Amino acid sequence: MSVLDDLEFIFFHLMPYAPLPDGYKEVDSLWVDYPNSNFDPVQGHELYKRYWSELLLADKLGYDGVFVNEHHNTQFTMNAAPNLTAAAIIPHTSCRIGVFGTPPNFEYPNRLAEEYAMLDVMSGGRLEVAFPLGTGMEYWANSVNPATARARFREGLDVILKAWTQPGPMGYSGDFYNYRYLNPWPTPYQKPHPPAYVVGSGSEETVELAAELGLGYSVVFIPTSAQLRVFDRYRERLAHHGHALDSKKLTFGVMAYVAETDKQAQEEFMPHCMYFFENALKTTPRYLMPPGYLTVPEFRKRLSGPDVHGSANWDELTAINRIVAGTPETVASAIAHWAEEADVSRISLNLALGDMPHWKVVKNLTLFAEEVIPRLRAEKVAVV
Repeated sequence: MSVLDDLEFIFFHLMPYAPLPDGYKEVDSLWVDYPNSNFDPVQGHELYKRYWSELLLADKLGYDGVFVNEHHNTQFTMNAAPNLTAAAIIPHTSCRIGVFGTPPNFEYPNRLAEEYAMLDVMSGGRLEVAFPLGTGMEYWANSVNPATARARFREGLDVILKAWTQPGPMGYSGDFYNYRYLNPWPTPYQKPHPPAYVVGSGSEETVELAAELGLGYSVVFIPTSAQLRVFDRYRERLAHHGHALDSKKLTFGVMAYVAETDKQAQEEFMPHCMYFFENALKTTPRYLMPPGYLTVPEFRKRLSGPDVHGSANWDELTAINRIVAGTPETVASAIAHWAEEADVSRISLNLALGDMPHWKVVKNLTLFAEEVIPRLRAEKVAVV
């Protein structure tokens, strides 16, 4: 059975705050310390309404899921509490809802287990979740020591998985969390728990943790060639720990734009893609890698690797990332190739990127749903 026989298409909305005032290009970072006086609540209100309408449109167009994520102190997203967004759209959707996701080491993990269980029950078993360690920038915005982040993350996951899978009340005694009565109400609708993933950027420690726990793995912010190596490592370690592998335990992201011609697609998409890489991700090494956040081997690897947060040109970006702009045939062909190359059937789609206006998002969502997905589902695409 080909991986193309079982593709899933997920609309991933970053919910950015893009109408930045003049001068934003001159600052060193748009994360952590970019003043929140630059946020206009009136514009924010309109953006929330717009983004909810785009998520609901994706559901109506037949996407398999709509997913959101979480960041703090940044224009990169207005979604500091993605569980609220999930709760707002659950009554109006029928597709799967993904929260990718809240770092458990920034919360009381029993509360996060309860909130996710609530969403799963509210949705009738449509929830999927992912657990990120959190970017380095998050540790400047939350009162958590980055040097203890990984140990705290592991223990938080242990609390959540026990809360979901073992009958309560039970006691729990750890280095960071202690519960006399771990007894969450409600418990998840899906058994033993909602599909769960670990989100990372390829560090061996995070890959190992996902494989050890038998959770899925979703990789972000590293070039395609590095992702493929990470996927191979995850599969190897998953088998080592005795867990079964299927093509849906892994997820990769695609930035795509569909138009009537390849030329028109590139012209319409390129400025927003460049905005994303040059502005939305803009931060400093200090914020990206706070002391203690990375192990020494991983720190050395990051320093010697490519700079994925700096400036780049269009040809460089499309050469090393899964970025495609073109006709339905062009986009379908690229995605089919990437799916077969990675042996992954879950595709996370960034179809609303950077400062893209609403009309382009609607056009892109609609053309992808009506012209690209049917081609891939019917396997009527020439893989190049």
